[in-house]
Amino acid sequence: MDTADAPLIAATRRMWQAIEPIHMSVYFAPEPADDARRIGLRGYWMGYFAGRLAPLGAVPAQAATAMLYVFAPTMVERAIPDAWQYAKPHDVVTSRITSVTAFLRRQFPQPDLARFELLADLLWEAVSGCPFDGRPLAAAWSQTPRPDDAVAAAWLAATIVREHRGDGHVLAAVAAGLRGIEAALTHAGTGAITLDTLQRSRGWDHAQLKASTSSLTARGLVDDNGQLTSKGQALRHGIEHKTDQLASAPARHLGEDLVQRVIDVAAPLSRQLIDSGLVPVPNPAGATRP
Repeated sequence: MDTADAPLIAATRRMWQAIEPIHMSVYFAPEPADDARRIGLRGYWMGYFAGRLAPLGAVPAQAATAMLYVFAPTMVERAIPDAWQYAKPHDVVTSRITSVTAFLRRQFPQPDLARFELLADLLWEAVSGCPFDGRPLAAAWSQTPRPDDAVAAAWLAATIVREHRGDGHVLAAVAAGLRGIEAALTHAGTGAITLDTLQRSRGWDHAQLKASTSSLTARGLVDDNGQLTSKGQALRHGIEHKTDQLASAPARHLGEDLVQRVIDVAAPLSRQLIDSGLVPVPNPAGATRP
């Protein structure tokens, strides 16, 4: 893509910022965690990993750790494949969608709920413009049938679009020569999240973080305090730009007017989720208040 695509790239990022908190509500609302335990999953993180991976079926640990690139493999392996002994993937998908829908219906008053019907139609049109080459999580979620419920349909479509972006982000970071822990550390090096948050949410232990920070320092990407150098900032900017490029197909498919419509409809919902304190900012996904 050349400079003529700069408006498309900017619109792609703005659309992601508008819908990401809607998807992320599944990680912070009580209903999904409670329902995961109800169907047999043990603990928050087993629910998290099984919930993201379930549309793929009973995937083994090696496949799970490859897709969940920025998480410590030992953290993923504590949940996968054991999760499939406690709950069937199909039941996990159903639980995920049903419970987050219940939360969103509880969170928003009726006039705001009406926005979800329009948002669902817009985002499912965006999904129809997504290529899924090299994007296993997004491809799997895209095969989940569209629910009849408008709130559920909007959440599911937002999830497909964001996992399409997330899969592309992994591709961009790998192409930049970073291992998962290094991608996480360069994210922390921007100041967007703290090292403590990174350790708690991604599972890398102190020794792993220290060794990888030393490696990044030797490559001139971070300084002695773990902050990005100018070389590291350039690398991280390149990853983010490539991520936006790889995520731009749905925005290109929608066109400028409909992308703006998605933003206009979704952003107030996302702002309410953030302002309520449910979705924290900053957060490990890098989502901001739209």
